[in-house]
Amino acid sequence: MVIEIWSDIACPWCYIGKTRFEAALQQYEHKDAVQVVWRSYELQPNGPKTNPKTTVENLMEKYGRSHAEVMEMMANVTEVAAGEGLEYHLDKALAANTFDAHRLIHLASERGLGHAAMTRFMQAYQSEGENLADEATLVRLAIEAGLEEQDVRRVLGSDEYAAAVRADEQRARSVGVNGVPFFVIDEAHGISGAQPTEFFLEALRQLGPKTQPVTLLQPVGVSADGSCTDDGCEVPSA
Repeated sequence: MVIEIWSDIACPWCYIGKTRFEAALQQYEHKDAVQVVWRSYELQPNGPKTNPKTTVENLMEKYGRSHAEVMEMMANVTEVAAGEGLEYHLDKALAANTFDAHRLIHLASERGLGHAAMTRFMQAYQSEGENLADEATLVRLAIEAGLEEQDVRRVLGSDEYAAAVRADEQRARSVGVNGVPFFVIDEAHGISGAQPTEFFLEALRQLGPKTQPVTLLQPVGVSADGSCTDDGCEVPSA
């Protein structure tokens, strides 16, 4: 069972969705038969690599929102994250380019460290106000995730894995992904948004090993949102 997960490190809902999915996977009876593949997605592909603005400033300018409106939106997603055991400090977040970070995720995945690198980068972005476009910061975080410094510096000093990131983004367009997080199970079933852990678990059980085919149902009473697109992030309705 192969599960592809399109995410951006800069997406607050992606970290929540990752946490919920992994909680479901730990409860799944056949978790050892599941292969998770991280796919790249950039919410802000033209984001700056130097001197990035704060995410608050970026959202205010991009959508014409007031400081109070943006802070309220961030407070909402921060509250949801806290319910999953995550501590967000989105007021510190920097709207930096994530392309190089995604390249390092590909390196980490080849080393069996994709989960560790994705977790460390998301935590750094959403909780610590780190600049994920800064080379020194990326080197430090990647080493903390278990990667070798020489490998990290080699990748950052080249265009290695750039084609892999672009291929992920092209594949996302081909399967209709227009917001993240987005989960594709065995190239046949898609789940959009940071759905509840219970829904992910039911999806795994329905679509995993069995003798009879089943149909994946939409979650009852939960919006398919809880995701981020180029137009922003939404809080799902109850």
